Parts: sequence; structure tokens; C-alpha cells
Amino acid sequence: MSTLKVDSIESRTSGARVTFPDLNFLPPYRNIIINGDMSIAQRGTTATGLGNGDGGYHTIDRFNLGITDTPTYEFTMSQDADVPTGQGFTKSLKLSCTTAQASLGTGNALRILTGFEGQNLQYLKYGTANAESLTASFWIKSNKTGDYCVALYNSDTIDITTKTITINSADTWEKKTLTFSGDTSNAFNNDNGASLFLWICFLAGTNYNTSSAVNWTSYSAGRLAYGQTVNLADSTSNYINITGVQLEAGDSATPFEHLPYDVNLGRCQRYFEKSYNYETAIGTATFQGCVYGSGSYSATTTSYLNASTVYSVEKRATPTLTIYDAAGNSAKCTREHFGVGSSHNSSIIITSDANAKRFGVTSNTGDNRTHIAYQFTANAEI
Repeated sequence: MSTLKVDSIESRTSGARVTFPDLNFLPPYRNIIINGDMSIAQRGTTATGLGNGDGGYHTIDRFNLGITDTPTYEFTMSQDADVPTGQGFTKSLKLSCTTAQASLGTGNALRILTGFEGQNLQYLKYGTANAESLTASFWIKSNKTGDYCVALYNSDTIDITTKTITINSADTWEKKTLTFSGDTSNAFNNDNGASLFLWICFLAGTNYNTSSAVNWTSYSAGRLAYGQTVNLADSTSNYINITGVQLEAGDSATPFEHLPYDVNLGRCQRYFEKSYNYETAIGTATFQGCVYGSGSYSATTTSYLNASTVYSVEKRATPTLTIYDAAGNSAKCTREHFGVGSSHNSSIIITSDANAKRFGVTSNTGDNRTHIAYQFTANAEI
């Protein structure tokens, strides 16, 4: 961590020296994690019935729900207003058990994870003798006291290191800090692919809890959640809240790096973007936020309608696009003409550029419309 110290400033007019108290500045963007304050939730604020087959992104941007094997438990994942007092947070990620599974299968595991591009990690100097330590810190609250596993996973070289944190007091916000040594043997790829993941585990069957990985070592299933004692799915009274997640170079934690809302949203949009207004659920029947275009018109022959979209932020990679018409139907667009009305059809052609900056939609049918309108989601998540 570097600091900038200002002792005095000399006036250009009088030559007098004005002395100020020392000012220490933390480096910007030191938090590797994006949206660690859980403030951005483009996909929505609540997802229910999450269990077998429901791993993936559901609510909080950049935080993926990892579910393994075929559990019978189910959880609700939400953006919650419960936060630690006096820390500057307004949102947390909450998991609430809605269907219990008291006895875990050997292959059951539940965790949240967030991943990072290798090209953003080169300053950590992994694979060299100067590899930086990484310190993770976060606020956590649960009714379930006990040990939870936290892991770093190098997906380029398939290596892992794990540690545990302990929730000591039920229903109480606690700050946890843990430091991982740098990996001097394995570097990260210098590209836009996923190189590093942070995992925080909430339950694990015996397959994932057999081998220690205190320092970087080759991944095996038994090391994924070594030290995990808590089963967050053993009662429908169970919940967990987490916020203020930070991962930074160095051997100690600094105060959480709060970013402006627009900066945080833009960083999330590199991985996922929607055309709908932020507060509007994906698939809502609305023209608000629609992309519009026009084309040739004929009352008797096919009319070709086109629209082009430039993303708010260049995507990490060419994204998976889903198009919605103004009635909320996926894989359709809306075609309009004054005096004739609207139609919704699936005759659409999507073209994307190679540099993940824009895409176009063409609709060609035989109806007499002059304008095209559509909503979209663009997914380039790790």
C-alpha cells in the first residue's frame, strides 16, 4: 500500500509556507473484487427456489451461486438492506434456506464465487519470487455459528489455497480478515479469461473436506472446502448476509473501497448489461429502454427493419445476447407503424462485431411496419 504525504504548500504570492496535517491516500482500485458492496443487482433483487440445477448469476452482479451434485435443499438469494452499522454500506447479499436438507450428500456444496480476468492481475507478480500476498476481508452475519471455508482458485493452472473463518456470535455482524500467501510457482494468463476466483463456502459434503490446502497446491475436490463445519441448509431458519467483500494485494486489510454508483455499475456492465431501466425486471412488457430502428416500408411486400446498439461498456468478450419484444417475449422483436399498430415476431437476425462493442438486429417479414423496437440482455460473465 502506497501513501502520499503532504507537509506544506508555499504561496506563490507571499512566499509564506502554509502547513497542513499529514494526508494519507490509499491507492485507487485496490479492491480486485467488483461490486463487493452488493449495491448493483441488474438481474433483480430476489430469486427464489434455488437448488438442484440452479447455480449461476441470479441477483447481485458479479456474485455467482455455486451448487454441486443434486441437493434437495432450496434457498432464496436476495439483495438485502441489513448491513453493519456505521460502515457506509446500504446493501448486502442474503441467502435464506427455504427447504432444509439436514443430511448432506457427499457431493453437496453451496458457495458464492466471483472471478477475475488474468490481465487485471499481472501486478500481483504470480509465478515469480515477488508474488504478492492477497488479503480478503468482508462483513458477515448468520444465525449459524461455526467454521466456513474461504478459498482462492487459480483456474489457469488448477491450483487452490484455502482458509477458514469463524462466525462467533449468532445474528451479529462480524468483520473477517484473512491473508493468503502469493503463489511463486504459477502465473496468471495475460488475457480476458477467468484466472482467479474467490470462493466462500456455506456447506460441503465429505467429498470436499478431506485435504488441507493452506498454501497454494494442486486442486482436488477434497480441498475445496477443507475446514467447513457449518451446514447452512439444515434448517429453514438459517440465513447468511455478507457485504463489504474486498480482496487486495498485501498482508493487511485496508478500509473498504467505496466507489461511486455510476463507476460501480459501469464495471459490472463489462460482464452483464440490460437495456431495461435499472429498476425494471428483465422480460417486463414495456417500451421504456427499448432500442429503436427503422427500414424500408411496403404494404404488400417484405419490409426490412434494422437497429444497431452500442453497449454502454465494451464487453469482456463477445456476449450471449437475448432479445425481447416490448411485450416481454424473448427471441422476438416488436414491429410498429402508426395507424397499423404493433406486431411481435421471431423473424430476427442478430449480428455482433468481433470486438464486443456493438450488435445489430434485422427483422424481415411480410407485414407493413416501418419501425423496430426491442430490449436486450448481453451476458459476458466469467
